[in-house]
Amino acid sequence: MSVFAPAQEQDHPSAPTLEVWGGVECTINRVGDRYHNQLEKSGHLHRPHDLRRFAELGIAALRYPVLWEMVAPEGLDRADWTWADERLGLLRELGLRPIVTLVHHGSGPRHTDLLDPRFPEKLAEYAQAVAERYPWLTDYTPVNEPLTTARFSGLYGHWYPHRRGAAAMHLMLLNEVRGTALGMRAVRRVNPRARLIQTEDIGKTYSTPALAYQAAYENIRRWRSLDLLTGRLQEGDRMGGELRGLGLWGEAERILAEPCPPDVVGLNYYVAGERFLDERLEHYPRSTHGGNGRDRYADVEAVRVRAEGIAGAGALLNEAWERYRLPLAITEAHLGCTREEQLRWLAEVHAEAQAAREGGADVRAVTAWSLLGAYDWNSLLTRLEGHYEPGAFDLRGGEPRPTALAGLVRELATTGRSSHPVLAGPGWWRRPERLLYPPSGQQAPQPRPRPQARPVLITGASGTLGRAFARLCARRGLEHVQTTRAELDIADPGAVREALEGLKPWAVVNAAGYMRPERAEQDAERCRRENLTGAATLAGAAAKHGARFLTFSTDLVFDGEKEGAYLEADPTNPLNVYGQTKAAAERAVAERNPEALTVRSSAFFGPWDRHNFVAQALLAFAEGRPFAASGRTVSPTYVPHLVEACLDLLLDGESGLWHLANQGEASWNALAHRAAEMAGLRPRVVEAGGGAPMPLRSPLGSSRGVLLPSLEAGLEAFFDDGGAQRAVQLSGVGQ
Repeated sequence: MSVFAPAQEQDHPSAPTLEVWGGVECTINRVGDRYHNQLEKSGHLHRPHDLRRFAELGIAALRYPVLWEMVAPEGLDRADWTWADERLGLLRELGLRPIVTLVHHGSGPRHTDLLDPRFPEKLAEYAQAVAERYPWLTDYTPVNEPLTTARFSGLYGHWYPHRRGAAAMHLMLLNEVRGTALGMRAVRRVNPRARLIQTEDIGKTYSTPALAYQAAYENIRRWRSLDLLTGRLQEGDRMGGELRGLGLWGEAERILAEPCPPDVVGLNYYVAGERFLDERLEHYPRSTHGGNGRDRYADVEAVRVRAEGIAGAGALLNEAWERYRLPLAITEAHLGCTREEQLRWLAEVHAEAQAAREGGADVRAVTAWSLLGAYDWNSLLTRLEGHYEPGAFDLRGGEPRPTALAGLVRELATTGRSSHPVLAGPGWWRRPERLLYPPSGQQAPQPRPRPQARPVLITGASGTLGRAFARLCARRGLEHVQTTRAELDIADPGAVREALEGLKPWAVVNAAGYMRPERAEQDAERCRRENLTGAATLAGAAAKHGARFLTFSTDLVFDGEKEGAYLEADPTNPLNVYGQTKAAAERAVAERNPEALTVRSSAFFGPWDRHNFVAQALLAFAEGRPFAASGRTVSPTYVPHLVEACLDLLLDGESGLWHLANQGEASWNALAHRAAEMAGLRPRVVEAGGGAPMPLRSPLGSSRGVLLPSLEAGLEAFFDDGGAQRAVQLSGVGQ
């Protein structure tokens, strides 16, 4: 008996415009004897109000879990529908159509697995129970990405039941596909109009001429689950012959006898899905080396080596259309990268899907995946390390915080267009720096020139922050203009107005200012002009010109009396002139530009200049000199980590005060000793004295979000990025 009255069923004709769907990363996979649950990691398991956030994006449908492993881990007679009842009821109330997934990269509850001969029938029993409880549901994905799951579980051994071989992989695939077909038949006995939205990871493989045979095989294999469901597979073709050779043709015939073609073919598209095979192993790292028993070769991302680049979503959609002539959708579009690249990827996939639709392919939708981001996919879900990639919402502040991607999803869903200024630039997969290896093939024709992108204006070009912003903007493909103090006096309203009118930046980063707290006591007038007047002038001008504004403050706005780390809402009480000007600037900036973003940070160190604390300490130790450091406790901050987070927040349109520092705290003295230890140098640290009055403790925490990694990770990055090597080279040691 259903807990809900049946809804009036609706047809799903081809809409006049491309729909935008959303999705929640919901994998419950098993590694060894342990289940990994993405819903638990993201906290969505306990946050039903996330669904209201999703609905506010304007999306038409939501790929959503009613997972077998979660609802009925001990069997249907002991099923617990509480969670699914609540979530599906709320989705129905919100008018957001669910596309329910029953198995998402999993192997089912403990009483079964992908090699169990009864897996298909058991899955069908569960599918029928779902349909009977929720007869109003129309859209189903019984098994997400069956081929990918079979490969990871049966060919590579990453996931349970951890087999490595073609026979195991194909038997798993046949079980998943037959379970899908039986499951949909069971669902349609309850709701004859239920639709199968069948997802599969879809890429393409390229190769050198010597490996063309292997690329051809993989380009046929990628369609195998869909060919089985649509009844295309024949005993005499290459795929049928392989199954016959493995003794599995009889299992395939059971599926082919009663095809279950998808109502929508869902293609999950990632930049890494397009691969390149190359027998010239010397060009590639050992981690990419593999083979097929006949040849040894490297298997790398095509974007990193193929001169022509990737085919793109449009080309792959058209291939699927020509093959199946069934309605299509991009059911996952995601890029684990910096914010502007996430925006560019989704915008490009949407544009190519729209173009394929206009060219005659029946493309229905593009899916933003995953709205809440994802955990530990960098290890293919084999390790629990907490590695997080944000999506349309960022979870690092407790409650989900909408990112720039949420704004893009909303625009695409409601208008079909995108307007973020960074979209004028190409994604990294379209830029020359994408190539990491000697290019193979012919360079593709140059694309038509794009409109000139509006820049980011960076003041303080000669300082540590200014140089870092310029370097990382260049790396991220963000147009930018740098100005030195001589080129732009930020405290001069006329000069600032002229600069903004001429450059028309979409964002202004104030990396200028007075940088020597100890000297400010004797140079108060200049410190006030650069830190307060300049910041306030820029903030007001940016507001007038509609540009986003970012400026920086300091931990020295606090007096050091608090026992724990300082949060954004803690009252300020600066002890010195420098801190007083920064506190006054925070207030003035907020008054003149309520949308401004002010970032408090502390104790910079970075790899690209020799003037920061860690570089100077290592230089002194390498030369055998004593180095002065105080016992003050601070939050040392690795500049590249800081700048990357600031750019993301700027792109997100964040405002107000943020504390950004590497997690953890240390005294200046302890920081010098740790850096020396990591460099293998003998430290000679003496107590620093004199100067301005300073708080004894001013570590920074945040109530808004912990966006930077640990201090130890910052120090490791400093060494990995060559900061220590550059510092020691200055001493002449080893030369």
